[in-house]
Formats: sequence, structure tokens, C-alpha cells
Amino acid sequence: MTPASPSPNPQGRLVSGSTLGHVIRMTGAGSLGLVAVFAVDGLNLFYITLLKKPELTAALGYATTLLFLAMSMSIGLSIAATALTSRALGRGHHHQARQIAGASLIIVGTCMGLLALVCYPLLEPAIHLLGARGQTAERAVTLMRIVLPSWPLLGVGMCLSGLLRATGDARRAMFVTLGAAATALVMDPLLILGLDLELHGVAIATVIVRIAMVAIGMHGLWRVHKLIARPDTALVLRELAPFMAIAMPAVLTQIATPVGNAFVTHAVANFGDDAVAGWTIVQRIIPIAFGVLFALSGAIGPIIGQNFGALRFDRVTSTVRDSLKVTLIYALTVWALLALGSSWIADIFNTHGQARELVVFFCIFVAGSFLFNGALFVANAAFNNLGFAFYSTALNWARSTLGVIPFVWLGQSWFGAKGALAGYGLGVIAFGVIGMWWCFQVVGRMQERAGAGAVQH
Repeated sequence: MTPASPSPNPQGRLVSGSTLGHVIRMTGAGSLGLVAVFAVDGLNLFYITLLKKPELTAALGYATTLLFLAMSMSIGLSIAATALTSRALGRGHHHQARQIAGASLIIVGTCMGLLALVCYPLLEPAIHLLGARGQTAERAVTLMRIVLPSWPLLGVGMCLSGLLRATGDARRAMFVTLGAAATALVMDPLLILGLDLELHGVAIATVIVRIAMVAIGMHGLWRVHKLIARPDTALVLRELAPFMAIAMPAVLTQIATPVGNAFVTHAVANFGDDAVAGWTIVQRIIPIAFGVLFALSGAIGPIIGQNFGALRFDRVTSTVRDSLKVTLIYALTVWALLALGSSWIADIFNTHGQARELVVFFCIFVAGSFLFNGALFVANAAFNNLGFAFYSTALNWARSTLGVIPFVWLGQSWFGAKGALAGYGLGVIAFGVIGMWWCFQVVGRMQERAGAGAVQH
């Protein structure tokens, strides 16, 4: 006889109903806010290109590589908060979930503050290591010095959004990112063009946006869901070990991507500021075009986490399969649209010469690799929320080293900057396939063990 499903409750709303429906609803709400943020980020670059100073575009590109490091660490830390909180809610333990959420916010803010302190004196050598020189390097460092103190705000804001998703409230999680996008939409043109602050305007607007994220997220989690217990030192110390057990491998997983991107930036830098400007534009196109896939990886975490907490492994498997269906349809559709609109996209960013060639080449050829990137995102989300975070770490680092360095190096040696971009895309294919095979193996073994345990009981 099939075991009865747990009774749905307000805290574990994702343990019943269509898993495909949950995937689409959570991803749709998450992607709306996330793509809005990325689109406004793209407008930043558009405003900078209007100034017709390639060194500014290149400087923003170098700084973006380091900013991606902070974003990746924030996402990794928020994964731990989301996974632990969603499991507690799946078990129906609301009080424990409140304690985990409150402690998580303290831990995330502290970790991001420490990261900022460590990185601040290393900014100049890091920018030079990426290949920046002269005024381009100076402007990138200046931007980073303004933005870097706001890293704790970024971490807390991302954590708040993740905790709202953990409750199943995709709408308010979306409000966090939509509010950030709306703030940036106003501040960016005002500061960059209106006040003629150029990259200083980008930096100041970024700090203001992060303040807005925290304010909106705190309202949803504290005032609406009342999901934050006032943490004390004992509570934080108690939750630190289980939090870090997930957070450390999750952070290492996330950091792998900017490390891989840094290698691409270094390779492209060999071909001058014009090539770096093209790569910078590509880095802005990726999250706008494929933001739904980035949102999908965050959206399915709570679905998997709640059903894992409720021991519904049939629904975990179903969630993974439904996520792959969404990934396949979305990635192929966007690739076709990018290929058809490649010249138009290059025109929007006022690109010329090598920068234009790189943008068009990405849209027509390299964008298709995101079908396999999407599969990798799904596998990582499953591992992080099922207690196998180190599997994600191994998979992502293998992709960002074995799947980037030799491919990019050979590509740029044989075919220049385009070859580096092609290598970046080709390297992910094998790891996307391996990730999904591994994911289904893990879920299948967990389901077998749970079934054997139930029989013995």
C-alpha cells in the first residue's frame, strides 16, 4: 500500500499538489524579480556605453568579476539558510524554523563582513591579476572600494529572499528583487548620467539598492511571516555547525563559477580593452537571457527541501524531472531568440569591432550551452537540499577548472577571443550530463533506503 501523504499545512505547503505547478509558480515569481535585477544591471552597462569610453566598460567588466565573487558567496550562504529552514517547515516545526532563520541572518551578515575586511586590501592586486592596467585598473579599484563595504547588506538581502522562498511565499521573495530593480531603475540614470558620476554612480546606486533589498525582505519575513526569532549568542552558536555543514560546500560550489569566469576574463584581456568590453557585455546578457534558469535553481530548493523533510522522495524525483523539462524548453527557446536577434543586441550596446564580434558569436553559438548549465543548476540544487552539498562542490569545481581552463586556453590559442568564448561554452556539456546522471542516482538510493526502513519498521 502506498503510504499516505502528510497532511498539508501552512508551513509545508510544498509537500502536496503538482510538483510541476510548484516548479513553474516558484520559478516564475523568482525569475520575474531576478531578471528585473539583471535587466537593470544591463542598463548600467548601457548607460556606461553611452559615454563612449571603452576603458569604463572594461573597468566595469573587471569589477564585475570580483562583484560576482560576493554574489556567489551570498548565494552559497543563503542556500544553507533556505535548506535548513525549509526542512524544519516540512516537518511542521515552525518554532525551530524561526530560530534557524534568525541565526542564519546573523551568520550570513558576519561572514560577508569578514569577507569584505579580507578583500579590501587585496583589491588592487586582484584587479591587476585579472589583466587590468592603467586607468582601467584604477577605475575598477575605485568602484570596488565604494561597493565592497555593502557586502554584508548583499548577503542579508539574498538570505531574506531565500528564507521567504523557504516558506513557499514566492511572491514576497520576488518583491525583494523587484524592489531592488525598481530602486536601481531610478538611481542608475540619475547618478550615472544625470549627475555625471560615471562609475562612481554605478557604485553608489549599488549600495542604495542593497539597502532597499534588506528593508523589503525584513518586512516580508519579520512583519508578515513572523519567521525570525530574536537570536542570542547561544542560539547562533547552536545553529552554526549545521549551517556551516551546508554553507561551506555550497559557498565553494558558488565560488567556482567566478573563478572560472576570472580565467576567461584573463584570457580575453590578452586581446585588449575592446575584447574585455565584449566579454563584459556577454556577462550582462547571460543573466538577463537565462535568468529563469538561475531562478529555477533557487526556486526548486525549497520544494526539494520540504519534501525531503516530509520523506516524500517520489516528489523529490518528480521535482527534478519537472525542472529538467522547464530547463530544456526555456534554454532552446532563448537560444533561438538570441541567435535571431544577435545583430540587434550588439547594436543596443553600441558595440564595434572585436566587441561586436564577441557579442554576436555568443548569441549565435555559445548561448546553446546553457541547456547543460541549466541541468547543472538543477543537480546542484538537489544536492544542496538533500544533504550532499559536497557533491555540488566537486561538480562545480570540476566544471570551472577541467571544463574551463583547457578549453579556454586551447580556444584562445587557436582562434583568439572567439575561441576563448567557444571553449567556455563547450566545457560545460559533459558536466551537465554527468550532474543529472549523478543526481538521479543519489535520489534513487535515498528512496530505496527510506523504503527499506519503512518495511523494517
